[in-house]
Amino acid sequence: MAPLASPPLPSRAPAFLAAPALRSGRPPRLLSPSRSAPPLVSSGPAGCFLRGPRAPCTAACERRRDTVRTFSQADAAGPAPLSKTLSDLKDSCWRFLRPHTIRGTALGSIALVARALIENSHLINWWLVFKAFYGLVALICGNGYIVGINQIYDVAIDKVNKPYLPIAAGDLSVQSAWLLVVLFAIAGFSIVVSNFGTFITSLYCLGLFLGTIYSVPPFRLKRYAVAAFLIIATVRGFLLNFGVYYATRAALGLTFQWSSPVAFITCFVTLFALVIAITKDLPDVEGDRKYQISTLATKLGVRNIAFLGSGLLVANYIAAIVVAFLMPQAFRRTVMVPVHVALAAGLIFQTWVLEQAKYTKDAISQYYRFIWNLFYAEYIFFPLI
Repeated sequence: MAPLASPPLPSRAPAFLAAPALRSGRPPRLLSPSRSAPPLVSSGPAGCFLRGPRAPCTAACERRRDTVRTFSQADAAGPAPLSKTLSDLKDSCWRFLRPHTIRGTALGSIALVARALIENSHLINWWLVFKAFYGLVALICGNGYIVGINQIYDVAIDKVNKPYLPIAAGDLSVQSAWLLVVLFAIAGFSIVVSNFGTFITSLYCLGLFLGTIYSVPPFRLKRYAVAAFLIIATVRGFLLNFGVYYATRAALGLTFQWSSPVAFITCFVTLFALVIAITKDLPDVEGDRKYQISTLATKLGVRNIAFLGSGLLVANYIAAIVVAFLMPQAFRRTVMVPVHVALAAGLIFQTWVLEQAKYTKDAISQYYRFIWNLFYAEYIFFPLI
């Protein structure tokens, strides 16, 4: 018997190859001899099927899968760790408080309390330490309120003059800043009214009021040079020194009485605060001119104000040296004279450096920081004079 013949090959492509064409409504496409069908199995490892060109819908699916994969990876990484979030918040709040002003407030209050205790060492008790601590917290809260409300109303100016401040930099929202200043005001007032009596509470509220009208419209007294530096000199000079010394003597059970050193430091620091008020605008001339804030620096020029500030401080130091010689029974000349000679010499040198630098913004900022360092130094040495 003859072997069975193989069935003839079909004259057109198998049905499964033509199915896509049938589904689309087109006639089936025949495979020509010159264009053979792609192999179903690749020449690679066994079981690996060849991946043909992707249809548009397949490419879109791939893109969607890539997007989902990207977001899945981001979700897997998770949000920033809580410790980093808290660290960023702490940094923003610290910059919001303006640390250099806090140091001045803290050193001033500590120096005045120390002086009052030195003069009445036999009345010292542990309760006074806690009360002094409460007072310091209240002063820092008041300081935070004043500098905070100034930043809230100076955002546009700070973006030019001080872009590193948290609101201007976008690190702290205005709403959060308002929350902080309200908390500072409430906390400070509560501490003072519950611990220091009516008179000190009145002085504290006066300081908050002056700090408010300095920055807040429609008053905004910072626009007027004389009013601005009188407010700063009053709050940072007279109110701080007089208020702290008065409260400390009251806590000791003593009536208020000026001592020569306290009268000296109050006058000295009030004039010093006046110089700070004058020179604080030196680094801010560009923004103040842009937003039409009238300051002595914008009117008289940076160089003239720098020389004026340095001249007033040198006069202050000379007066301190003269007082030490005129009142040897009240001051230690061995401390008072050399300390103020050295500080005056440092100031003169820093002014010369500023002149040599041609009043660049960096040199002006360095000069202003040096003024604050002199301010700190006076309080550091005060208990020893």
